[in-house]
Amino acid sequence: MLDSFVGRAEGGIMTASSSRLGWTAAAALAPAVWGTTYIVTTHLLPDGHPFFAALMRSLPAGLLALALTRTPPRGSWRWKSLVLGTLNMGAFFPLLFVAAQHLPGGAAATLGAVQPIVVAALAVWILRERLSGWRVLWGLCGIAGIALVVLRPGAGLDAIGLAAGLGGAASMAMGVVLVKRWGIPQGVSAMAFAGWQLTAAGAVLILPALLIDGVPSDIGMLAVAGYAWLGVIGGLCSYALWFAGIRRLPVTSTALLGILSPLVAAVLGAAFAGEGFSPAQLGGFVVAVAAMTLGQFPPPRTRDRETARRTAH
Repeated sequence: MLDSFVGRAEGGIMTASSSRLGWTAAAALAPAVWGTTYIVTTHLLPDGHPFFAALMRSLPAGLLALALTRTPPRGSWRWKSLVLGTLNMGAFFPLLFVAAQHLPGGAAATLGAVQPIVVAALAVWILRERLSGWRVLWGLCGIAGIALVVLRPGAGLDAIGLAAGLGGAASMAMGVVLVKRWGIPQGVSAMAFAGWQLTAAGAVLILPALLIDGVPSDIGMLAVAGYAWLGVIGGLCSYALWFAGIRRLPVTSTALLGILSPLVAAVLGAAFAGEGFSPAQLGGFVVAVAAMTLGQFPPPRTRDRETARRTAH
């Protein structure tokens, strides 16, 4: 059932809306779902077990994907999956949980928002792309908008939290660029590709989870539901859509979609706290959404050249 759902999202649904807009909307679902991570972690999961939470988010979902797709990695994709799984999940997940524990949620979200800038820089180095000043500009605007939404006056900053937040953003940025560089093997579904990485991440996390965190003693039904949500929906399904989008979209503009994650987290946090947004926060929302949207388009000069070529033909 899960395999057919993801398959329809990648195949039938995508065929019906095969334009760039359709793929952008599909890829945007992933960071929107990732925005639920903070509220699920703080309200459902046992406190103080970042490596164990990362393990439970990756390994069960990865093994489920392998069982459903029956497509294990072969050849060079064994070590490539290990590298990508470590960058996109094995390092990113625990660093995300550590940052959330050591920093106010707003500070952690703002640090995560630097990822599109890191992706743009890495794309120049690894993909030999020109540095897109247009998308860097919107990436900076996105960071400013998110800061207005989520940062609070007097928010304390912790060195461990800062290092974890920046390290997590850099780790996933490198993983995203390498996915674009290596691509997805021919005939392999995005769900299987996500399953390879989740399984590899789980294998990397087993020892740290057991030796550093241990198994929480208070895992109840709410915690099980939280782990299931983060693993199946926030892990397997979301990453399948994310990688399917990266396959077809420019990597820097796709990274800008990550702005949705802290925005969704802020909305959920306010809803659970019963609080509204100040005018400055609403202005930050507008700036962040505008930056994410405008960053999906090529620079104006590029659009003018494309229009001129179409007119000439």
